[in-house]
Amino acid sequence: MTAAEIERRIRELGSPKMAAHAATFFKTGPGEYGEGDIFAGVRVPVLRKLAREYKTLSVAETEQLLHSEIHEARLVALIIWTLQVARADAKLRAVIYKSYLAHLDHINNWDLVDVSAPHLVGAHLADKSRQPLYRLAHSAGLWHRRVAIVATHHFIRAGDHADTLAIAKILLRDREDLLHKAVGWMLREVGKRDLAVLDAFLAQHYQQMPRTMLRYAIERHAPARRQQYRKRG
Repeated sequence: MTAAEIERRIRELGSPKMAAHAATFFKTGPGEYGEGDIFAGVRVPVLRKLAREYKTLSVAETEQLLHSEIHEARLVALIIWTLQVARADAKLRAVIYKSYLAHLDHINNWDLVDVSAPHLVGAHLADKSRQPLYRLAHSAGLWHRRVAIVATHHFIRAGDHADTLAIAKILLRDREDLLHKAVGWMLREVGKRDLAVLDAFLAQHYQQMPRTMLRYAIERHAPARRQQYRKRG
């Protein structure tokens, strides 16, 4: 099993029409957040099936796949790691976590972050210091900051909201819309499990929240309450 073999298969499975659509959807034009990214044009269910086929790929080969210029190859690499950590011992989970952070610059779009951060970062830090997330939250890199907040989804599922709220506060005035969406999404996930916790956070911060962040956070509120928040009053 090699990274080159997997990339070859992805290229063979690709569709130029789907690749063109993906390039537009993931904003690969000049000055856009995915500028220069290259797509083969393969649907995610097909990629997940391929990842399962290669789920025993070595860490070294997975790292190589993560360096591919093809977006779908990087996605398969991350899915392989999520499959591996689900059954891995503590030693392998730590190796994958360290490799993930070492190659973070290749995890460079929102879908790559979202499929991986809770499983490869959040799960690893569940019983450890969460300080790595705070360092990422203060990073200049957009995707590093998105990893910081999305990784906390693992904690939210376990009923632990503290780091989500703390990192959301750090990112409250972030200028990137993709961070506004991610923070709002995680806040909404908090609210799905404990609406009182979300409302307490909103009571303190909703006046300063970017519109997109607020809209995502209050999606599950009653219509009348959503309207109150939107009016900022």
